[in-house]
Amino acid sequence: MTTSERYQRIIEWFKANVPVAESELRYRTPYELLVAVILSAQCTDKRVNMVTPALFEAFPVAEKMAQAEANEIYEYIKSISYPNNKAKNLKGMAEMLVSRYRSVVPDDVDELQRLPGVGRKTANVIASVVYNKPAIAVDTHVFRVAKRMGLAPATSKTPLDVERRLTAHIAPELRPIAHHWLILHGRYTCLARNPKCDACGLTKLCKYYKEK
Repeated sequence: MTTSERYQRIIEWFKANVPVAESELRYRTPYELLVAVILSAQCTDKRVNMVTPALFEAFPVAEKMAQAEANEIYEYIKSISYPNNKAKNLKGMAEMLVSRYRSVVPDDVDELQRLPGVGRKTANVIASVVYNKPAIAVDTHVFRVAKRMGLAPATSKTPLDVERRLTAHIAPELRPIAHHWLILHGRYTCLARNPKCDACGLTKLCKYYKEK
């Protein structure tokens, strides 16, 4: 099976079996999603969703968060991983969002990465989810699943390398949902330590399954 054939068959399976795939982070505005994604780094969406209601009530818009002190923000997110750094990044992000972008979350990946706390993965999530841009964010789930299934070489060392492989083979209009297909598959089926291969419908196409 060629790489292109593997991509085609895996995409067809996801289309048929997971027609709806979207972010599990709870948000109402681009600003709220940006905050939630920054908080989600090395933390579960479930935990983020537990703290954001109170956080968004206290700081409903970027202007409010920009005016707050980092230690005030910290109090709302202290159960999140790396709360000190994230509190500082959220304040810095809000300040720049207000001063540089007039409180409008940018739709450009490069511009998004200027914001404190926003790396390429976060920028791609915002561009894809908010603006439906043809971007694929590679987090730990996507990185693992893509290599296991043979969508990227097992020797791929960086998320950027995997991102390039995925964007080279997935049509632009499918990239936003493909990002969620792979994340959700990694989160609930293709687990890091004990993948649920017995419950997976993709074993016939999976390199990891055939080689284990």
